[in-house]
Amino acid sequence: MANQPVAQVVKYTFYKVASEWRRLSEEARAEDKRELAVVLDSAEGMMLRTYSLMGMRADADIMVWTVSADLEHVQALATRVAATHLGSYLETTTSYLAMTRHSMYLDEHDHEGGENRTRIRPMGRPYLFVYPFIKTHGWYQLSMEERQRMMNEHFEVGHKYPEVKIHTTYSYGLDDQEFVLGFETDNPAQFMQLVMDLRLAEQRPYTERDVPIFSCLLGSTEQVLNSLAG
Repeated sequence: MANQPVAQVVKYTFYKVASEWRRLSEEARAEDKRELAVVLDSAEGMMLRTYSLMGMRADADIMVWTVSADLEHVQALATRVAATHLGSYLETTTSYLAMTRHSMYLDEHDHEGGENRTRIRPMGRPYLFVYPFIKTHGWYQLSMEERQRMMNEHFEVGHKYPEVKIHTTYSYGLDDQEFVLGFETDNPAQFMQLVMDLRLAEQRPYTERDVPIFSCLLGSTEQVLNSLAG
């Protein structure tokens, strides 16, 4: 056990800004964005990426993706964001908390980079699709051999789309979902085709729920905050 990799804490936080904030003066909004950008850009003890969802969904405008060593860093950042003036106008509409771990299904499957699945390494691709899901109780009652067989099929479908990078994290006991997947890509159409192909896989009936899914556009902190109101 001493040689087990240390798991990372992964957090996807989706914010929606109150319409009242957009009615503030341009100068006030600019100052609010500068204040929040300092907080996000100086976040300690974590990797942080920002994304815009403007025009993508009605319930989220921006997303902050963080990877840290512990829950305390997640809490500290959330507190600092809430303490800013713009933070007082932000509502956390969705939040996914998860951790990394080595997948039991990769032990028997030759999966490129499988040995590094306990470390999140963002690729910096322009699109990130955040995808939570829960398995049915029936899935866990199947034998390991049966689950491995179906997961091998699942992996083979994924191999057809090497341009879509997947980050798999686990939420058992931490949050409402069981898994959170982050798909990075340069091509949203390829991701959509991947999801369509996976709908036909044998293991699909063992998925109980896999929404809400978020389509996110990568940007610098300044770009993402500017997307809120120019």
